[in-house]
Amino acid sequence: MELTQQSPDIGAYLAVDEAIDHEHPRVVEAATRLAHGTDTAYARAAFEFVRDTIPHSADTGDPRVTWRASEVLAARTGICHAKSIALVALLRARSIPAGLCYQRLADDDGTNLMVHGLVALRLPGSRRWARVDPRGNKPGVDAQFSLEGERLAWVAREQFNEVDYPVVYAAPPEVILHALRSAQDRSELWRNLPEGL
Repeated sequence: MELTQQSPDIGAYLAVDEAIDHEHPRVVEAATRLAHGTDTAYARAAFEFVRDTIPHSADTGDPRVTWRASEVLAARTGICHAKSIALVALLRARSIPAGLCYQRLADDDGTNLMVHGLVALRLPGSRRWARVDPRGNKPGVDAQFSLEGERLAWVAREQFNEVDYPVVYAAPPEVILHALRSAQDRSELWRNLPEGL
C-alpha cells in the first residue's frame, strides 16, 4: 500500500503538539536511554520498548486512559492509540520523521468496527514510509519491527469491511484525540472510539 502524507511538509512529522510532547523531560530521558547505534537501531529499540514494556491496557485490564506521550511513559499503560503517540514522540525526539496511521478493524465475526492506531516512520535519507504496530504482542498477535515487509498485529480483511487507511497523520485526528481526552476510563473509551475515519 502506498502511504500518503497528510501534510506535504516533512517538518510536520517532527513537530511537537499537545499529545506528541517529545520535548517533555520524560520523553527526552527515555529517548536518550534508548539511543545507541544507527537511526535504524534506535527506531527498532524505541519500537520494542513501547511494544514490550508498556502493556496494552485491554490486555492487563487497566482502566486508566492515557493519551499524551509523556503520560503514557509515566503510567506505563495505554491502548493502541496512546502507545502509537508515545512511539511517534520517541522517534521525533531523535529527529526521525514519524506520524500516525490507522486501520479499521472488526471482531472475528465482523462486528464491532473500531479504528486501530499504528505508526509510520521515515528514516532520514529514505524516500518511503514504513508502518509498524507497537500495540503489544499476545497469543495470536506477533507485530515486529520491519522496514521492508509489514509485520503488523492484524491484516485488514475486506470481507469484514476492514480498511487500511493510507494517510500518515502528523497529529492525532481530532475524533481520536477527543475520545481519548474525554473518557473517564477504558470502558467509556471503548464506547466512544470511532468506527472509522
